[in-house]
Amino acid sequence: MEEIEHKVLDKGFVRLVDFMGGDEAVILAARVSHGRGLKGEEQDRKLINYLLKHDHGTPFEHAVFKFHIKCPIIVTRQWFRHRMSSYNEISGRYTEYPDEFYVPEKLRLQAKTNKQASEFAEIPNEKMLVGLIEQAYKDVYAIYKQLLDAGIGKELARTILPQGLYTQFYWTVNARALMHFISLRADTAAQWEIRQYAEKLAEVFKQKMPWTWDAYVSLAWKGNNPEIKK
Repeated sequence: MEEIEHKVLDKGFVRLVDFMGGDEAVILAARVSHGRGLKGEEQDRKLINYLLKHDHGTPFEHAVFKFHIKCPIIVTRQWFRHRMSSYNEISGRYTEYPDEFYVPEKLRLQAKTNKQASEFAEIPNEKMLVGLIEQAYKDVYAIYKQLLDAGIGKELARTILPQGLYTQFYWTVNARALMHFISLRADTAAQWEIRQYAEKLAEVFKQKMPWTWDAYVSLAWKGNNPEIKK
């Protein structure tokens, strides 16, 4: 299978490395209880619409995506709250982390009406503040390297690294769980950074399972994000 890759943020990516099933797998799983199979595009698409409209989710678990993800730790900690999937992450106990940190292109102010959210605004001293972030990364990574050079164990030296550090993981997720992820993380209420990843995942989903995607956005998507309905 040819890999599909989308760049995200300044140094991250979403990469589809394996895929099993698809729209047909959903249809076959749904009809197996009646001993039937595919019936042609018109009837098969109607079945997918019916399944999503009436929240019959288990047939969608028979289509499976395997992704390689690179994202900042602040994104990963939200991502791993989605437990109906499988994860394997790079380990700082065994591997020296490279000097890769998330530097936001634009800063955001604390939202006035939502304690956990932020909002884009004009910030007069923005360039200087971004410079402070970059300097903090530079300083702490220099100390990290100094600790490693002194023989300090990787598992301990890593404790000083900030949440802007990039990490990587493999994520295997079925279509049902992926739709749930997109519903929550592509919505404008989600943090902006993870929303960028969710939008790229949505593009992959649409490419690999177009019938399910069309039914999902018309019958199951309840969020607020114009990118999803394009």
